[in-house]
Amino acid sequence: MKRKFFAYPYIVWMILFIAVPMLFIFYYAFNVDGTWTTERFLSTISDKDTWSVLWRSIVMAFETTAICLLLGYPIAYILSNMKKSVAGFISILFFVPMWMNFVLRTYAWSAIIEYAIPDLFHVENTLTDLPGGKTIAVLLVMVYDFLPFMIMPLYNTLSKMDKSLIEASRDLGADGLTTFLRVVLPLSVPGIVSGITMVFVPSITAFTVPELIGNGDYSLYGNKIEQAFKSGNISGYSVGSTLSIVLLILVIISTVIMNRFDKDKEGGSIL
Repeated sequence: MKRKFFAYPYIVWMILFIAVPMLFIFYYAFNVDGTWTTERFLSTISDKDTWSVLWRSIVMAFETTAICLLLGYPIAYILSNMKKSVAGFISILFFVPMWMNFVLRTYAWSAIIEYAIPDLFHVENTLTDLPGGKTIAVLLVMVYDFLPFMIMPLYNTLSKMDKSLIEASRDLGADGLTTFLRVVLPLSVPGIVSGITMVFVPSITAFTVPELIGNGDYSLYGNKIEQAFKSGNISGYSVGSTLSIVLLILVIISTVIMNRFDKDKEGGSIL
């Protein structure tokens, strides 16, 4: 009974901040002037611009996740082979910037891109002035923001790996590359899956970074939802709710696919 009592605040929290907002989203998506209809919902999802922005967001999220994985895996592997005290200290350094407000960090990067880098290299044009520069700038900042979410699940999994398996592989004559591909990499799959999930999902819903780094001229799917809700009218709420439902379905599908690879549910233990 006591254990159930401690669960009540969490249940109330879920109802107020998850269930109730979701009910409002479905209400505005399918209710027009008090009438339940799918007309506006179908009209929104049939807009080509909606799918164009969504595809751009998926590509951006995929690129962010791939770069975070390529950078995060070697870092996590190196940390897992260090003394825990040293690895713990270095890990803190990765999370220190996250103690600062997300918007402030993004503003800082905006200043770096717009002013610091041109002054450093004595150039007039900023990165965002170059062809495709805004995409690169947004990608750079998103990698910076989400890289710790890739490193920590990987480090958590790699640090728990039985080192005797690596020693056994080497005793049997396997070289370093073979040991990594046949032993280390397969055993680190749960951490990879968890890291991909923790980076891909927030990347595809990002709207602050594109808004601030792109100076309002570069938008992803999250920005489209934000603009719809900020329109201040019921039709905007309907469009925003419809776009949110589409995004919710996509996130659920991606999460289910990732969970199929994380059979032991080890990768998410850091959470």
